[in-house]
Amino acid sequence: MIGRDDLAPVAFLAGVPADDLDRLLQGAADVRLAAGEYAVHEGAERALFVVLSGRIEVTKLIDGIERVIGTRAPGQTFGEVPITFGTPFQGSYRATEPSRVMQISARQFHTLAAAAPQVLTHVAAVASERIGGLRGIATAPAQVRALMVGQRWDDGVRELRSFLTRNQISHDWLTPDAPELARRWPGTPPADDQLPALRCDDGSVLLRATIRDVAGKLGLQTAPRSRDYDTIIIGAGPAGLAAAVYGASEGLRTLVIEREAPGGQAETSSRIENYLGFPTGVSGEELARRALQQASRLGAEIMVTRRVVGIDPVEKVVQLDGGEPVRARSIIVASGVSWRRLATEGFDRLLGKGVYYGASRSEAGATQGQDIHLIGAGNSAGQAAMFFANHARTVTLVVRGDALEASMSHYLVEQLRGKPNIHVALRSEVRAVHGEKLLNAIDLFDRPSGQTKRIDSGGVFVFIGADAETDWLPDAVARDARGYVLTGEAAAKSGRWSLPRDPYLLETSVPGIFACGDVRASQVKRVAAAVGEGSMAIAFVHQFLATLAREPA
Repeated sequence: MIGRDDLAPVAFLAGVPADDLDRLLQGAADVRLAAGEYAVHEGAERALFVVLSGRIEVTKLIDGIERVIGTRAPGQTFGEVPITFGTPFQGSYRATEPSRVMQISARQFHTLAAAAPQVLTHVAAVASERIGGLRGIATAPAQVRALMVGQRWDDGVRELRSFLTRNQISHDWLTPDAPELARRWPGTPPADDQLPALRCDDGSVLLRATIRDVAGKLGLQTAPRSRDYDTIIIGAGPAGLAAAVYGASEGLRTLVIEREAPGGQAETSSRIENYLGFPTGVSGEELARRALQQASRLGAEIMVTRRVVGIDPVEKVVQLDGGEPVRARSIIVASGVSWRRLATEGFDRLLGKGVYYGASRSEAGATQGQDIHLIGAGNSAGQAAMFFANHARTVTLVVRGDALEASMSHYLVEQLRGKPNIHVALRSEVRAVHGEKLLNAIDLFDRPSGQTKRIDSGGVFVFIGADAETDWLPDAVARDARGYVLTGEAAAKSGRWSLPRDPYLLETSVPGIFACGDVRASQVKRVAAAVGEGSMAIAFVHQFLATLAREPA
């Protein structure tokens, strides 16, 4: 418990009446921190902290990178802005050496301020100073980590932009004919056959840049740091990131392997309205960002731009592209699904040049002022329509069915109806797309009339469902006819289960290999369900590892 002597360096508490100070000390938390341990994280609920000993540094995520923006010494406080204005913490506070801090809750603070108004005066004055510092950070010129040059409809440029955005790497993009290119690209601009080109913030240049090159150059993890793990998670969508959070937090050596960027398909959702704990909704991008930060902070390794090409089901060895093996005691398959393809005339030729499967938020700029078309009637299509409606001149949902209500959540249908520039073409389908180098028109077939009309289009985005791509899994892992992984009772009935015990609920037909999220054979395909399964998978991993510990060597 904190005593009065511990408050000797805290000047603003000197005039507090003894009885009120004793009540404060009886209720305040005595927080002791090791070097590197956090007292509070960015986004946490309001409280006031007083440093009693040691040293605390203030960190803030800026452009996806944690930066130190200040320090606190004994006698100083932090949390003045949240406690005064009722806001969450705008930064994180981490001990740089063994430290001790007093945590005062909002209720305790207001009780103290009522008894000693000078405390409120002091804290409010410090809060004003802190706001000035935060304003300086917010108004500082934006610093980008990379400048990319590439053609507007180049599929490689699109992939790179999406990758950088999803990995929270700030960047600018210029076309080769942009007037400011000569000013912003020192020396000779890259030639057409060198695009896409990237100039990094350290002055280095990548020509014909690939996602793997960019990831390595900008400091993202692209190789495992060890050769042995307690669990390897394949896929960094909501299910994989949830498993990473719980696995790392419970002391498992955890590696996540992601072939693109964390977030999965949920990352492209402009607004998820029905996710528990976010009463005003949350974008898939924000949800993925928070989950990634949480998993990384807890110690999980997040490796990107690497693809799993095979698994040894007996030895639990994961084979990466490039022939690199990584061993684990357990494996969680959370690889999600891929958008289903359409065999429509012109789609393959114009893919990446106006025709896309799914959508990334980074593509919004390319739809500015355009008339675009989205094919599909599920929540993903509806969320994309809501997002693109803020940029495109018109957004038309092309739907084969008779009504949106059959496959889309009610709240989303109502939101679409409230957007004047969103239109719905029911009982319709796109029969062909047209354009030389870029998409410029589509053939839209109206089933009731039997007529096909050619109309202008600046972009076609396809959301017609998804399939599991699980051909890389060994035959020992049982799947259904569509490639979805069987688990639990279904895995036991597959004829491939080899142990006397039944498989756990999320265990596949191979003991120690689990599946969760959209890749698992299940009727429920929701973000919340994926997160729940990811966390449950870790519980089953613990049970499996416990059985290994009991087995003779």
